[in-house]
Amino acid sequence: MAFTYNRLDKNNAAVLLVDHQAGLLSLVRDFSPDDFKNNVLALADIAKFFGLPTILTTSFEDGPNGPMVPELKAMFPDAPYFARPGQINAWDNEEFLAAVKATGKKQLIIAGVVTEVCVAFPVLSALEAGYEVFVCTDASGTFNQTTREASWSRMEQAGAQLMTWFAIGCELHRDWRNDVEGFGGLLAGHLPQYANLIQSYSVQKG
Repeated sequence: MAFTYNRLDKNNAAVLLVDHQAGLLSLVRDFSPDDFKNNVLALADIAKFFGLPTILTTSFEDGPNGPMVPELKAMFPDAPYFARPGQINAWDNEEFLAAVKATGKKQLIIAGVVTEVCVAFPVLSALEAGYEVFVCTDASGTFNQTTREASWSRMEQAGAQLMTWFAIGCELHRDWRNDVEGFGGLLAGHLPQYANLIQSYSVQKG
C-alpha cells in the first residue's frame, strides 16, 4: 500500500492539552519533573507561536487530581477550558467535544497525563471520529516505561502518529526562511543544546 505523508499543517491543526494537573503530575515517572514541565511548556509555546487553536481540560480537579498547571492557564487565558465533572475520557464531555468540532480543524495534536488513559482514550475516540491525530509523546507522562510503551503501541496501531514537541514544531514551521530568530528562539528557550547553536549562529552572523 502506498504511503501518503500528511504533514502537520498550521492552518489545519488544533492542540488539546488534557489533564496536566498538579496532582496528576506527581504520578509522572517516565520523565524527570523538570524535563516533563519543560516539554509541556515547549508544546504550549509552539501552539502560541503558530496560533493554533488550543483547548484545555481537567478531570475532577476538585479532587486529588488537582488544578490545571498554572502556567498553562496563564499562557492561554482566552482558550476554551473545561473542568470535567467526572468523565475520564475527555471526548465523553459534550462541551469539550463541541469545542473541538468548533475549531474546524482536522488535525489534532494531543498531550496529557496519564498517557494510557487521559491521552489514549481521547486519541482513540478522535481517530474513530475521523480526525488525524498526532500524540506529543514527551509532553505526555505516566507511571513507568511499561505503561508508556503499552499505550504508545495501542495508539499507534489505531493510526495515531507519535511525535515529540521538537518534531511537531519543525513540521509546522516547514521552512527556516519563514522566521529564523522567532522559531530558533523558541527552540533555544527549551533546549540548552539549541541555545548554543543559536548563539553560535548569532556570533557568525553578527
